[in-house]
Amino acid sequence: MNDTSSINHLPLEQLHVDAGARFAEFAGWNMPLSYSAGVMQEHLHTRQKAGLFDITHMRLFEVSGTEAAQFLSRCCPIEADQLQTGSAKYTFLLNTQAGIIDDLITTRLDSSRFLVVANAGRATEDEAQLRSIGSSFDCRIELLERVFLALQGPMACKLLEALDLPAGGLNFMNATEPRPGWLISRSGYTGEDGFEIALPVSEAEDFANKLLSNDAVMWIGLAARDSLRLEAGLCLYGQDLDEQTDPRSAALMWAIPKSLRQSGQFIGADALRALISGDLKMKRVGLKPEGRQPVRAGTDLFDKEGRKVGHVTSGGFGPTVGHPVAMAYVETGYAAMGAELIANVRGKDIPAQVHALPFAPHTYKKG
Repeated sequence: MNDTSSINHLPLEQLHVDAGARFAEFAGWNMPLSYSAGVMQEHLHTRQKAGLFDITHMRLFEVSGTEAAQFLSRCCPIEADQLQTGSAKYTFLLNTQAGIIDDLITTRLDSSRFLVVANAGRATEDEAQLRSIGSSFDCRIELLERVFLALQGPMACKLLEALDLPAGGLNFMNATEPRPGWLISRSGYTGEDGFEIALPVSEAEDFANKLLSNDAVMWIGLAARDSLRLEAGLCLYGQDLDEQTDPRSAALMWAIPKSLRQSGQFIGADALRALISGDLKMKRVGLKPEGRQPVRAGTDLFDKEGRKVGHVTSGGFGPTVGHPVAMAYVETGYAAMGAELIANVRGKDIPAQVHALPFAPHTYKKG
């Protein structure tokens, strides 16, 4: 029998139980995998109305102090001092070889405070990296205890404004602190217009119930979250990203300002510059398999001569687009749109073509 004594539990776990959640362990947490409506309906409901996700397993670090911006610019390839209050930026923690320790969202709260959102499965590594670097700066690193919810979908803004939250005034990757202990950001992991709300544990159940009292809102589990983010072409750490993967191979160099690529002093900068100047061997691409058979993570990819040229890192069926979708790392000679590959699924060859990302268009409000 597996030892479950060390598994973390969500503060709102009883709400999920009452909603008929089916649970699974994820990154050390007992997480809702799906609900009674089923994954397909949860996925489509998010695209059409509004899906509510409990993402409290994500870790929230508040970084404060007179050198908080300099500290974050050392940790990450980010110009933290140039972020405006309320602005958020997608970035990375890199190791000295430019491998991705984690991908993060960093938000400037005010002149001397930042919020760093980290992946649950990398919280220990992230905190160790942050504290190691932070010892050289005048800054404080605090792990916040908050319930963290995401409301995603075309009706999300209207629903939050009905609860007196200033959602409509935000653009994509902007945030505000509307009440003590609260943060609301216009971002998300589905490709839909949406929001993430961090709030005190004592206020979370009432807030969630108010949202759920509207028929437009439905709890969404990890399974639909995964299919939504895959259609949106967004990476999952541990599958599409890891410490052996660099931002260039992952096709994420857009997240690093050009000035920092040339002269930044962040951890891993020298290694990244060497990678940029060299030949790119593997690249992350979208993949559309033929037929209806999903091509899952770990599937090998071959050229027409039978030579292995890559592997799938994320794959499944895309309910919105109506066909299988996947992401893969392939040799750069096979990374062009329309390149033809063969996926071997349990001994069966499935033709697949390199496809543009995202599969489903993003609907972010960019102002």
